[in-house]
Amino acid sequence: MSAAVPASVGKEHVQHIRDDRASVLREVRKIIIGQDDVVDDVMTSFFAGGHCLITGVPGLAKTLLISTLGRALELTFKRIQFTPDLMPSDIVGHEVLIERDGRREMTFVHGPIFSNIVLADEINRTPPKTQAALLEAMQEHQVTVGGTTTPLPEPFFVLATQNPIEHEGTYPLPIAQQDRFMFSLFISYPKMDEEKEILDTTTSNRFVDIRPALHGEQLLHAQQVIRNIPVATPIARYAVTLATSSRPNSELAPAFVREYVSIGASLRGSQYLVLGARARAALDGRLAVSVEDIRSVALGVLRHRIVTNFKAAAAKVDSDEIVKRLIEAVPAPRAEL
Repeated sequence: MSAAVPASVGKEHVQHIRDDRASVLREVRKIIIGQDDVVDDVMTSFFAGGHCLITGVPGLAKTLLISTLGRALELTFKRIQFTPDLMPSDIVGHEVLIERDGRREMTFVHGPIFSNIVLADEINRTPPKTQAALLEAMQEHQVTVGGTTTPLPEPFFVLATQNPIEHEGTYPLPIAQQDRFMFSLFISYPKMDEEKEILDTTTSNRFVDIRPALHGEQLLHAQQVIRNIPVATPIARYAVTLATSSRPNSELAPAFVREYVSIGASLRGSQYLVLGARARAALDGRLAVSVEDIRSVALGVLRHRIVTNFKAAAAKVDSDEIVKRLIEAVPAPRAEL
């Protein structure tokens, strides 16, 4: 059983979370070389209890990163390869008719989504009907089949990958589906020295033993502690202002937002800004959430929640550029300055 969540969070609680992070990271680094920002963001989402969408070209260890984290966290892990013919029942499960003690009855057979970590590999290769099978699971941590609702194991994470270079036979994720992901991350090519180290480790007979560094109950406890970390009113107001300023119909929207943005961040944007900042502070062993914590998660939280228009495409301004400009345009609270 996990320890009781303290009514007030002390230094010893966040220090314990910092130590847990270091233990998990030590195991992950046995296999994953480089990609520091992506690893940090995925770790942040795990401790915050959010889902991740990871975009990158093939061969950059997206799947390996996620499976390695599953082994280091001692959580059940299932990989679903999304294809055009995949059906919702292939993900959530289905009912079958069985005979038991001379009686026939319907029994629910669990699908691969009944796992702590679900890797939705190449999620943009399956039709919207199947993509939507993840919606209830990601939001409510449960699935409903045949009128019966079944809870999913806790903790529960969906980490989806998509390939940005191929568009034939793909189905872009709807905005409503993307909004369920806490972070949208981009994984890029490693540096030359990192690639050399990758070659040395992957083209030899070296065996790497990943040992579990954190149990599911410990992770659930850490998530609850993180939600109890206080956030000063000026910091919370800064997060809300950042999200509100991304909406072109808001009176706080800068001129470049009104010109280039068609849809701004949803309410989940400000929620995940604060939750991600809480997790960043705890993982760093701090009780005080800062403006820098908000800014450090802003790109991953907001980039997929801001939809640019045709004028932005003509000017080659994407959502990443909008977020970076917003960080510069929205002033920090005076106490932070």
